[in-house]
This record gives sequence, C-alpha cells and structure tokens, in this order.
Amino acid sequence: MIRHDALRGKRVFLTGHTGFKGSWLVLLLHRLGAVVTGYSLAPPTRPSLFVAADIRALVDRHHEDDVRDSARLAAAVREADPEIVIHLAAQPLVRLSHHDPLNTFSTNVTGTASLLEAVRHAGRQCGVILVTSDKCYEPHDDGRSHVEQDPMGGRDPYSASKGAAELVAASYRHSFFPPDRLSEHGIQLATVRAGNVIGGGDWAADRIVTDIVRHLVAGESVPVRNPTAIRPWQHVLEPLSGYLTLACRMLREPSSRWCTSWNFGPASGDDVTVGQLTDIFIDAWGSGSWVDVHAPGAPIETHVLRLAIGKADRELPWQPRLSAQDAIRRTAAWYREFTERPSAARELCLADLEAHATVAVGSTAGDSL
Repeated sequence: MIRHDALRGKRVFLTGHTGFKGSWLVLLLHRLGAVVTGYSLAPPTRPSLFVAADIRALVDRHHEDDVRDSARLAAAVREADPEIVIHLAAQPLVRLSHHDPLNTFSTNVTGTASLLEAVRHAGRQCGVILVTSDKCYEPHDDGRSHVEQDPMGGRDPYSASKGAAELVAASYRHSFFPPDRLSEHGIQLATVRAGNVIGGGDWAADRIVTDIVRHLVAGESVPVRNPTAIRPWQHVLEPLSGYLTLACRMLREPSSRWCTSWNFGPASGDDVTVGQLTDIFIDAWGSGSWVDVHAPGAPIETHVLRLAIGKADRELPWQPRLSAQDAIRRTAAWYREFTERPSAARELCLADLEAHATVAVGSTAGDSL
C-alpha cells in the first residue's frame, strides 16, 4: 500500500476543482495532507458540491479563471510551484457539446494546450496527469473493451474533443517532454481515461443520476433516454484513487514508465445498462419508477463502452474496490440523506471516503491508495 503520507505536504495544482470530480478530489487530497491550489471557473451548477461541502475552505489557493486564459493560468502555475499537476477542467457533457461544439473544442483542446504551455514555461520538475475520457477512443462496434493503444476517435463533438486533447498531450510528450530524456526536463506527462463516474453531489444537466434524483424528489417517473446502453459505471472515488496512485508513483519513483496513458474503469464483466442502473437506484431509494423516452432523432451516443484496466492492475497496481451495483447503491444513499440533511454534504462525502478506504481491493495487493 502507498503510505498515507505519500502526498503529505506535496504541492498539487488542480484545475476544475469547483466541479463534481474536482470537489471530491480536493476532499481526498486534503485527507492525504496535500497542499492544493485550485484553478477553475465558478461552480458550474446550483446546487454544487463545491458550495454544499464548503470545498473552498480546503484549498490553499483558489483561482476562479478560465483555463483558456493562458497568461493567468501560467502565472497561477508559477506561483503554486507544483510537484503534481492534475488537469480536470473541461466542458464535460456530451449533449451540451451538440449545442455548443465551439466552446467544447475550445475548452477541452485549447485549455489542455494552455495548461501544458504553463507547465513547460514554469521551469520545474513535476508530474502532470491530464484527465480525458473513456470516450476519447474510436468506438468499437463489436463492444470490445478499449485498451490504451486503441486509436483516438469521437463521433460527437465531446468525444472528438477528448480524442483531440489526447493528441495534444502526445504531441507535447514527443516534442517537449520526451520520456527518454526525463532526466533533462523532469516532466512526467500522463493521460488518464476513466469510465462514467457517479457519486453524491453531481447536479450537472443530462446526467442519468442527476435526472433520477430530480424526478424521484418531485415524485415523477424518471425519463430514460437510452435504457439499453452500457457504460463503465464506477464510483467517483475509484478513478480518483487511480489518479493519485499514479501521482504517488511519479513522486516516489520518477520514471518514463509513468509517461503514457492509463485506463481506470470497473472490473471486467461488471456491465450495467442504463435501465439496470435506474432499477438499482430506485430500489435503493425505496420508491419510484422510470419510463423509456428514447427518441430516434436524438443525438447519437455510443451504445457500448468498456475499458480494459489490465495495464493499471499490472503496473501501478490499481484495482476498483466497488462493484457497479455497490457504487449505485452508495450514490442513492448519499442523495437520499442529502435531501433530508442538505447541511451534511461534506459529512456524507467523508463517510463515503472512509468507507471506500476500508474495502478490500480485488485480488491484487499492491501500491494503490
């Protein structure tokens, strides 16, 4: 196991810290004793986990700025003098990308380049972890799990923007941060591709869990757009623990072997359709129903997405702790409790964090958080 003090006192620069995943990551980093500088736009939703759990109080420096503002971003990186950089800031919604493709490409592609430029000119050794998406891959029509060597693709603006962000990272890795010259530049650059994360505190539009909660609270049937679609569902703490396992490897054993791409998803065979997720969530909630509202003319989304996580298991090693069903039930319990005690957001997150840390890791005993 990585020692609990592996990140203690380490300076971490985190973009996108006001979002759902970013807020959870600040909580986790704070628990591990890291010194966090956050750089992000204002919280993207109302309510937001960032506000509800008072995440602002847990960061050392808080910047509300756009990652596309290269001058401000570069100044913030220099001031933070980070040992680890984690880039989460993004336009994260598939359906919104159909309505606003230019902003999606600008944020997800240009924003990534701006961050890498800031790191390049900061002039200090650090580990850089760029968070993209499972949707960066050219889809497999036969449902096979994606491995890290698969080609980038994207059949919608969001997916294409994440594939393009990966290409930007690859170009910087080859042009400015070549792994075989790590001793000269000191930048360990990795990209990480996670599945569909769920967990308490996500209120983004067009997210299945958010839709379920809103309709259950209102006493309405839950509309489900793609009930047979398969996604790599996982609790938000799963990929975050993977990112930090990689970060700790970079800190403890700087090496070219970390300077590549990594999948973090559920265990092989842990498939759950959107309809099954909704059934499990409603059962855990204690009441409710759903209705299929699939529309033939709706924006096309990949029907089956699976991630192969063998590389992370072998080389870090890292494995998920929760099954998809456990993740769904844990998420439902968080929202159910929050509806009755809105002031308990941070308490509920910390309880989930502590519970997650005590769950045994599959059959792999190793260097995971």
